[in-house]
Amino acid sequence: MTITATRNDRRMYMIMNRDAGAAMYATAARRRTAVAAHIALTAATVAGWLGAVHGVSVWYAVAILALVAPWSVAMGVLNGATRGLLQLRGHMLDERQLVERDRVRAIAHRITLGLLFAGAAGVGLATWLGGVRFDGGLLFPALFALLVTHWLLPSWVACLRVQDDAPDEVDEAPHGH
Repeated sequence: MTITATRNDRRMYMIMNRDAGAAMYATAARRRTAVAAHIALTAATVAGWLGAVHGVSVWYAVAILALVAPWSVAMGVLNGATRGLLQLRGHMLDERQLVERDRVRAIAHRITLGLLFAGAAGVGLATWLGGVRFDGGLLFPALFALLVTHWLLPSWVACLRVQDDAPDEVDEAPHGH
């Protein structure tokens, strides 16, 4: 069955493959910086949202609004660096991209599994060895943070896996010497 690209598919493909912001993710160091910035902005946004939900202060809601624009720009950098690997529908990707998308999702899944295991083991050890009792007050924030991590980890992994473009071949043969 052949799937025809919709107008939205073509528009998203063009957006994800623009070179307008390429300088922001041209090198591995810049991509690592973009991922680190996005993780920090995400953590701050999640903390602000949780603070607002729990009624700690109205300033948490203000902080979220202030973080939306930089978070969106950082997410755009990640999407641009990966050429929309995780945002485009499968029929808009070539075979190499489909394999890479599956690989990225598998790596992110293993990382999430490791985080879940470490969290469960930490809670179990704290309860068993330290006599710590959990009242459930941290359950929602922990599950929400895990949900956000599960959602965004593939984008972070994909951006970190992007390879630098090969430099243009330059004829380095001596000219006339």
